[in-house]
Amino acid sequence: MALETHVLTLDCPDRTGIAARVFTKIAAEGGFIKEAAQFGDELSQRFFMRVVFTTNANEPFRPVLRESFKPLAAEFDMNWKLHNADRPARVLLLVSKESHCLNDLLQRWRTGLLHVDIAGVVSNHEDMRDLVEWNKIPYYYFPLPKGSSPEEKAAQEAMIIALYNDLHIDLVVLARYMQILSDDFCNVLAGHCINIHHSFLPSFKGAKPYHQAYERGVKLIGATAHYVTADLDEGPIIEQEVQRVDHSDTPERLVAMGKDLENIVLARAVRYHIERRILLNGRRTVIFK
Repeated sequence: MALETHVLTLDCPDRTGIAARVFTKIAAEGGFIKEAAQFGDELSQRFFMRVVFTTNANEPFRPVLRESFKPLAAEFDMNWKLHNADRPARVLLLVSKESHCLNDLLQRWRTGLLHVDIAGVVSNHEDMRDLVEWNKIPYYYFPLPKGSSPEEKAAQEAMIIALYNDLHIDLVVLARYMQILSDDFCNVLAGHCINIHHSFLPSFKGAKPYHQAYERGVKLIGATAHYVTADLDEGPIIEQEVQRVDHSDTPERLVAMGKDLENIVLARAVRYHIERRILLNGRRTVIFK
């Protein structure tokens, strides 16, 4: 018997009996639960839940559950989504001149470590074209010359948004895309755009973070993946990683270690998102790993 896999995510005001009612509803509709996680946040008084379950593929399950789940969702004032876990997430990558994050994501995609369909790569430079097209992925060159006017920047971002819509993209990943995004761009992609920041936020923002870290004599360096918002580098944090360093590490060595951290952190963040493991809790995230 062929099976379909589904992921249900939800959040709502916390109260007694939510999980039991959700499990009962899934079972009543013929769902077999494979994985479940929940969290009640004492500070926000909200309840968060992620459930993975299977059903018989011969039955039109998702439309049926969406309709039958509405009364329960209304009763508990739920924000909820039902996802098709069998379909690879459609991803659009944005990159500038540095290749390490792009190359790492492409390798994970090629080897099946990321359940995604990379629909295209957008860049404001031509540097990555050969690498991308070698992987048989469309490459979109949307130039943004130095000193571009606000109107030119808005037009370039509009082309990216149009591509996002035309390709039915689920997630945009800034794989070291070195452009400051407009508020309008960030608002359109809210909750669907992940950035990798080359430092352990909130420290050492801006240019040459590893050189700043070296000058300050830090003992830890790191990388941060977060959702993009209009507040630069202040979106909800998804994942972070650090590495201990000492006085013998040069700025160049810190850069090399930092690139490794960026690869790991960004890949984790993408995986958490496409597996629907992240739920937003205000400016914070709840992540069911």
